[in-house]
Amino acid sequence: MRDRGEFLFTSESVSEGHPDKVADRISDTVLDAFLKADPYSRVACETLVTTNRIVLAGETRGPDSVTHERLTELAREAVRDIGYDQAGFSWRNAEVACYLHAQSADIAMGVDQAGNKDEGAGDQGIMFGYACRETPSLMPAPLYYAHRILQRMSELRRAGDKRAAGLQPDAKSQVTLRYVDGKPVGATSIVVSTQHDEGLEQSEIKDMVRPIIAEALPDGWMCEDAELYINPTGKFVIGGPDGDCGLTGRKIIVDTYGGAAPHGGGAFSGKDPTKVDRSAAYACRYLAKNVVAAGLADRCTLQISYAIGISHPLSVYVDLQGTGHVDEVRLEAVLRELMDLSPRGIRQHLKLNRPIYAVTSAYGHFGRDPDEATGAFSWERTDLVPTLRSAFNH
Repeated sequence: MRDRGEFLFTSESVSEGHPDKVADRISDTVLDAFLKADPYSRVACETLVTTNRIVLAGETRGPDSVTHERLTELAREAVRDIGYDQAGFSWRNAEVACYLHAQSADIAMGVDQAGNKDEGAGDQGIMFGYACRETPSLMPAPLYYAHRILQRMSELRRAGDKRAAGLQPDAKSQVTLRYVDGKPVGATSIVVSTQHDEGLEQSEIKDMVRPIIAEALPDGWMCEDAELYINPTGKFVIGGPDGDCGLTGRKIIVDTYGGAAPHGGGAFSGKDPTKVDRSAAYACRYLAKNVVAAGLADRCTLQISYAIGISHPLSVYVDLQGTGHVDEVRLEAVLRELMDLSPRGIRQHLKLNRPIYAVTSAYGHFGRDPDEATGAFSWERTDLVPTLRSAFNH
């Protein structure tokens, strides 16, 4: 977002119980199962969820110990953890069909290392990364607060807290912020829709959800009551996959920057790190975040492109959006020196061949705290800051 005198910008989030997020969670659970059994497994798992039915499809290459029966169990466990035990969608009796099959030999030939050929990209494509100074996590503020609202609702629901009594897993949020001189100053409207128990009055839901929203926002940022929309349809009992079919990869803007930055078009969940749709997008965020954290710019957009089967990126582009304190062309060269942007280089630098992906499937892949114990969200580290500052004498 370029600086303007004053404007409004909106982003949305969805909870882990949203049908598309249920699908993402199951796909990433499948991926983690393969990577736990063999760190070099290949996985491209797509999931469909609807009324009491779960369908897994896609391509894999991994140990025989990861059976269809085991994946069926894991799918049920994921649904149970999310919180679905309803008549129309339950972890206990949903029908699970697994159609995963072997990875194409033609794709494998392009991706695998062989002779003097290094590991190639799993597909062609463009990937973007972004960072800005609007929030502590260096993420765009509208998306950051949309996520926080739903995360807090989920925490209370899971804990059995009376402040969320009767709320169910499916929920959406939307936050519109007013910007003045390029900086967010407060919310002008907020929308939250949450699935709930039959018989729960709308007034009760509003009384529960409003304090959660206020808690998630900075002091003084709450919108006027007239612009606060909580369950605006009036009823939301039928939800989750029973209310709407869910598919892997349909929430790519929620997963990334809420529309505040470009998106290359590729989804993340269910894909192993040879798929640059995922791993290179993580690398782009990692580099952009380190640029902003180092004080080289207030905003940074970074693009990388690849060709299937080719190990090196075809291009690296940096746009500091008029907020930079360094030359962008030189910065592009420095970043390429700091990190090997081949698929192998990315997965080794960020240690991506680990079962770390199920936790990424809801509330965004970016802006989360790196987990040193598991290695999850390694792309959120800012360990390149000293080297970047030194390179530009900052």
